[in-house]
Amino acid sequence: MTLSASNGRVALVTGGAKGIGAEVCLALAAKGFKVWVADKDVQSAQAWADELQKKGGQAQAVLLDVADPASVAQVFAAVEAQDVRCDVLVNSAGIAKVFPFLDFPLDNFLATMAVNVTGTLLCAQHAARLMVPQRWGRIVNIASVAGLRAVGKGRTAYGTSKGAVVALTRQMAVELAEHGITANAVCPGPVDTPMTRELHSEQFRGEYAKAIPMARYGLTTEVAAAVMYLVSDEASYTTGVALPVDGGFMSAGAPGL
Repeated sequence: MTLSASNGRVALVTGGAKGIGAEVCLALAAKGFKVWVADKDVQSAQAWADELQKKGGQAQAVLLDVADPASVAQVFAAVEAQDVRCDVLVNSAGIAKVFPFLDFPLDNFLATMAVNVTGTLLCAQHAARLMVPQRWGRIVNIASVAGLRAVGKGRTAYGTSKGAVVALTRQMAVELAEHGITANAVCPGPVDTPMTRELHSEQFRGEYAKAIPMARYGLTTEVAAAVMYLVSDEASYTTGVALPVDGGFMSAGAPGL
């Protein structure tokens, strides 16, 4: 794929080195955005930024720990110093581990909330401050269908955090609308990513697919396509939504009947 010339807009994607985040970086670069590939794994971020550049896009890697307020502030200060603006923020960084509810470790619950919720808040605050002078901005938070309904056992922290991301997104939408900034959430169903390959056993994958009318896991490209609508000019009247990209999972009660 040969990426397009610059449209003058700047985007930052957290968790941009792998999975859904990396796919979103590719889609944004293809539309001419200058893309900051922000990730705690800076080596993978640099490798992906290099690949985007080879394809003709504008991309820059940056080390970002979304759970660290100082790291978030430093990254957005660099964006402001170098590019002056931030037009699009996609919060894709996230972590997940599975434990039984009765034994769910507090340290993991707090760590998951710090990355998935507090990190989303901090990045959105900093990005929105750079969007306000332009009176235009797009914030897209990658949530999950696990934030809309319980998805199996063991997801006490992950599901709770993603539900909080959905609620946070709605609050952002209400408070940022007057500044010309939209805030939306994309809620993927199961997607074939490095995270799900680690977390989902073959048995779990099979059972999950049976609960989905389309009977398969989604692709990162399909999630990125939803993100690209929400960051577009055409989505100017769409804000505060939680959009499932899930093969019909949220609509299905008993899909086998």
